[in-house]
Amino acid sequence: MRVARLAAALLLALSPAVALAQSAPDKVSKADDPDAKESVTSRVPLDEIRRFVGVYNAVRAAYVDPVDDKKLMQSAVRGLLLELDPHSTYFDKEDAEAFDEQTNGAYEGIGVEVLQQDNTLKVVSPIDDTPAARAGLKAGDLIVAIDGTPINAIDASEPLRGKAGSSVVLTIARGEQKPFDVTVMRETIRVTSVRSKMLEPGYGYIRISTFQADTGADFQKQLNQLQAQAGGKLKGLVLDLRSNPGGLLTAAVQVADDLLERGGIVSTRGRISISDARFDATPGDLLKGAPMVVLADAGSASASEVLAGALRDNGRARVVGSRTFGKGSVQTVLPLDNGDSVKLTTARYYTPSGRSIQATGILPDVELTPDPADAVNDLPASLSDYSEAKLPGHLRGDDEAVGSKAGVVLPGDAPIQSALQELKHPGSVAAAQAAAAAKAKPAAEAKPVAPAEAAKPAETTKPEAQEKPATEDKPL
Repeated sequence: MRVARLAAALLLALSPAVALAQSAPDKVSKADDPDAKESVTSRVPLDEIRRFVGVYNAVRAAYVDPVDDKKLMQSAVRGLLLELDPHSTYFDKEDAEAFDEQTNGAYEGIGVEVLQQDNTLKVVSPIDDTPAARAGLKAGDLIVAIDGTPINAIDASEPLRGKAGSSVVLTIARGEQKPFDVTVMRETIRVTSVRSKMLEPGYGYIRISTFQADTGADFQKQLNQLQAQAGGKLKGLVLDLRSNPGGLLTAAVQVADDLLERGGIVSTRGRISISDARFDATPGDLLKGAPMVVLADAGSASASEVLAGALRDNGRARVVGSRTFGKGSVQTVLPLDNGDSVKLTTARYYTPSGRSIQATGILPDVELTPDPADAVNDLPASLSDYSEAKLPGHLRGDDEAVGSKAGVVLPGDAPIQSALQELKHPGSVAAAQAAAAAKAKPAAEAKPVAPAEAAKPAETTKPEAQEKPATEDKPL
């Protein structure tokens, strides 16, 4: 597929840089052609390398306990990538194999997408119907310890995986609550990334929980089944991408291609020319032009944002829900000759209209708020910092606004019903929200007036005080 070819080409393009780094020559000669452009890899900062070696030798010689050379070097390499951005990381051989397993949809663990942040692991989202989801982990939770050991004292992601049937105790920090322990039983995670059902006669629902190798084929299968149940053609479709942390770009592009007759899907732009690419739809809309609504929230990231942006920018679907996470960067896994790998951020995503997703996300056409019952029972107490833009060291987005308000997670069935309503009657949800706000406004403004205040002349009231909203958005 086109995206797979891009990844292969990118690996080939970056291989010389990786090979040079692994060979670690003492001296780098100048190019034979004096007019040749000096590449980045031809300049080795010898002074900085000497400084590193000095610190390395000081640790080996003087640290209170002996330090294994391999462990020390791995820590140095991880630190090098850690300071780049939250998504660039170093995989040892086991981590690299586990990463490949996860994209193929089968691995042993608890079933959660996480990001390392300072001395915690932030939950991007638990995957549907996995131990993490059943144990009650929520998007935005912070894992501060695993089996009683603080995150900064362990290889954070490794203990989450393990033999099926074994258990792990996670210490969770959730909003203003006191940290609490959750015991999660590991399983062989076989993620069913696509599920579907009929919401009403003629109106279908497809839920994509993550994008993996077989997501495109499963999507086609589920859509065809819904079409058959509807007598050959659906009246409309709700595509649910809530708390979908992303996954394989190839799968998201394939789903977009299945729903678009023409137009762009996504483009990527990076530092080297091979990172620049554009992916366009080919003729053939499997939904046969039936209207569609995409349901997204703050847990929708990366590939799910690519899909939502492609459908919205092409006028194929309206987005209902909340601002998405804003992970608009491309990671390429570069294998090393020892079996380890480097996952390196190499480009940014852009929607068909040319807008960057990075640190801004996708703004919905119709904004929803969490159902009060779900907000009490299911949501962390505070998700005000739940976005790419709030991650320390994140890449700056082209359109990133300082202090912009992050989205919220929208659990439960209420958002599905709102999306269905919007699908059947475009504009009805926004109209209902406006009517409810107008109805609530007089009640909020009608407050008791003390007798002394009632006697005051009307002209003492300041117009600007009347226009000021009851609450204000503040940078957080």
